[in-house]
Amino acid sequence: MHYITAGESHGPQLTAIVEGVPAGLKVSEESINSDLARRQSGYGRGGRQTIERDTVEVVSGLRFGRTLGTPVTLVVKNRDWQNWTDRMAPFGDVPAGLVREVTPRPGHADLVGALKTNTDDCRNILERASARETAARVAAAGIAREFLAELGVEVFSYVTSIGSARFEEDDPMVAAPDYKPLDIETSEVRCPDAKATQAMKDAIDHAKAAGESLGGTFRVVATGLVPGVGGYATAADRLTSRLGAALFSIPAIKGVEFGLGFEASRRVGSQVHDPIVLERGVGFSRTSNNAGGLEGGMTSGMPLIATVAMKPIPTLMTPLETVNLDTLEVELASKERSDTCAVPACAVVAESEVAFALANAYLEKFGRDNMADIKAAVKSYKQRLRTVSK
Repeated sequence: MHYITAGESHGPQLTAIVEGVPAGLKVSEESINSDLARRQSGYGRGGRQTIERDTVEVVSGLRFGRTLGTPVTLVVKNRDWQNWTDRMAPFGDVPAGLVREVTPRPGHADLVGALKTNTDDCRNILERASARETAARVAAAGIAREFLAELGVEVFSYVTSIGSARFEEDDPMVAAPDYKPLDIETSEVRCPDAKATQAMKDAIDHAKAAGESLGGTFRVVATGLVPGVGGYATAADRLTSRLGAALFSIPAIKGVEFGLGFEASRRVGSQVHDPIVLERGVGFSRTSNNAGGLEGGMTSGMPLIATVAMKPIPTLMTPLETVNLDTLEVELASKERSDTCAVPACAVVAESEVAFALANAYLEKFGRDNMADIKAAVKSYKQRLRTVSK
């Protein structure tokens, strides 16, 4: 299951096409719209979120709420397009007095994109490099999430830090983090701890007052996974590399850890690897989950736990110095309506990328044609694994 997106931040719409979707999968428009709303939420978001009210329109691949086995096309309209029709028109002459973006922002794709494509207007780059594009990803991932849910797999996320404000957890690698979804989603920063939530909000307020932006970290967790999804035989088979690539495809992501991550390099082997046990009638399991649910490029059957680091947003209200592309003189970087912090929203996007990687791996192992055959294959596989422990 793969997707491709198209569209600019201030264009008419964002479009996503999902291919490799099995027939007979029930899809909920309400669930997709709920995920789109979660992507727009979060303390520290900017003015764009007061304009857009993202909802999905499915224009192919579904009939009466179930997939046909053909590509699914999803559309998310940009309400702000009405304010940009002259500046972003696909045809016609350049408007008189058009203001080009010639002061690239440090940390953004502006400069290197302009150099790569030989343009003198960073607008041609930033429109697509904008994180606005991730709305299309979240809409598309609604298909992957529904598929995984049919097979008993759930994907969620929560924020663990914003700036220097941290959520001090008990060891989440002993088992799956067991937080109530309501506690996560009712927090303005999507953190299940009230004290940490307030500290993160305070950090955002301080940054906003200073014209700064903030990054942070979050965890993505997938539960209900069977062991042996992914592969070990080739580099391309390894689910670890696929998940890493998927997460690093999100704008502003600078680090990904699975399980203990870098902490594993500071411990001796006996404090890192997860002892194997056999539960009668259940199968093999682990007494800890330091590996984060991945061994040898495959799922271990334990919850997948990935910790992801997001850098601060490059657009600053107190901008850094840059070089004007026209004059080649030092100027301050451009300012555009932006967020102070988008870590909670980024976590939702990361859920989507993880869901796609897992869905594709499940399809490779259990078949692609239709949901009835896939579910039967998963059931048979689970039964075979249980017979080992009898």
